[in-house]
Amino acid sequence: MQPINVALCSFGMSGWVFHAPFITRHPGFKFYAVWERSKDLAKQKYPDVKVFRDMDEMLADPAVELVVVNTPSYTHYEYAKKSLHAGKHTVVEKPFTATVAQAQELIDLAKAKGIMLSVFQNRRYDSDLRTVKKILQEGWLGEIKDAEFRYDRYNPQLSPKIHKETPQPGAGCVYDLGPHLIDSALYLFGLPQAVFADIMITRPTSKVDDYFEILLYYPAHRVRLRSGYYYREPVPSFALHGTLGSFLKSRSDIQEIQLQAGMDPGNPEYGIEPESGRGLLHTQKEGKIIRELVATERGNYGDFYEGVFQAMRHNKEMPVTAEQGLNVIRVIELAFKSSKERKVLDF
Repeated sequence: MQPINVALCSFGMSGWVFHAPFITRHPGFKFYAVWERSKDLAKQKYPDVKVFRDMDEMLADPAVELVVVNTPSYTHYEYAKKSLHAGKHTVVEKPFTATVAQAQELIDLAKAKGIMLSVFQNRRYDSDLRTVKKILQEGWLGEIKDAEFRYDRYNPQLSPKIHKETPQPGAGCVYDLGPHLIDSALYLFGLPQAVFADIMITRPTSKVDDYFEILLYYPAHRVRLRSGYYYREPVPSFALHGTLGSFLKSRSDIQEIQLQAGMDPGNPEYGIEPESGRGLLHTQKEGKIIRELVATERGNYGDFYEGVFQAMRHNKEMPVTAEQGLNVIRVIELAFKSSKERKVLDF
């Protein structure tokens, strides 16, 4: 079977950490091309890759079958639209787009062209979220009543990446870290009935939002999503409470650190958290109280690309659909409106 020729739209950290290692390891893909404006970083690591200085020239190459839009968020809509118009299957990093209207336009364009479109929500393949999912699926907590997902940092300084700190569509904490948390919630619990949010700026020199709390309303439970830059002492990143018990889990996925250190995803140690990251399960089973640390599931971003391969070569559904990416942006738009109006809004 002919490998899928993949082109990356950049070779910054996301290119050499989150995409290239998995594309090159998968026998169904070939890291065929990259758009690098002036440098040759990709060629240093992958000598056979074809380097383009212009995106339109890359898209004009008939050998390119799949394009990964891994550029700054404010470019996602424009570059994904170009890729789709060129007839290329397309994967877009989070956030999918800056608006629901843009997301819907891309979805309609992909359908009209008969090509596939996906969003790279890699946190679905983190060890911590996989462990949370397993706990829920196995029914250890009973009926969920309350859940809180957090993405906290202690970093009062502004990012050196200017585009992240410049007010523009897709900038700010809600668009940067929000898609991870929102997608996790929708992935586990489905679409909410309503949304409430509090979004603000906490760093004195910041010009974009750097704190949020988003509350998702479900028929029998609530999910809180929180993020900020003034959390020096970490608290559990996942806290779930149900009719039988609770599960607390830190954000301990190690894949990004391993990949930045140069570890090959084929290494037996890849994606395996240290024991210190185990979650705490406090529940009951058959009348017996259980309070114990739970072994963490293995993380693997490569499973996303396996899903893309199955979709493109065997007509399966994309591992993260464009419609799912659109629903994340729907929550974000409602969150900003809710925060501004200080009221709960129906989804």
